[in-house]
Amino acid sequence: MEFDARVPIYLQIIDKIQRDIILGRLKEGEKLPSVRLMALDLKVNVNTVQRVYQELEREGVIITQRGIGSFITEDEEIIKKIRQQMADELLKNFLEGMKGLGMSFADIVKCLKDYISEEEKKDAANKRPD
Repeated sequence: MEFDARVPIYLQIIDKIQRDIILGRLKEGEKLPSVRLMALDLKVNVNTVQRVYQELEREGVIITQRGIGSFITEDEEIIKKIRQQMADELLKNFLEGMKGLGMSFADIVKCLKDYISEEEKKDAANKRPD
């Protein structure tokens, strides 16, 4: 995993784990690697991974069973909440960027509709049999 020097490593690891859950790379109820193994795999300090697991547990994303390990939650509402939070963050960044270009909300909506329309045309063209 490549880390961005501008963002704390533990936040990047949290983001990756949450993204892997949303994308189905990590399944509900799946056991996570031990803190030590995760630290080795990511080439980070054990304390960093410990902080990641503590944060994820505090948020209900993982459940730790003493002596057994840490597991991805099976609570679908928590997973939906993570997905919505990530979507909100992407939308916030998108809107800030567009407003930074001097665009009004109406301009942004039109631009987005036009873009989606073009993408739908591309998708439809790619699905046509030859």
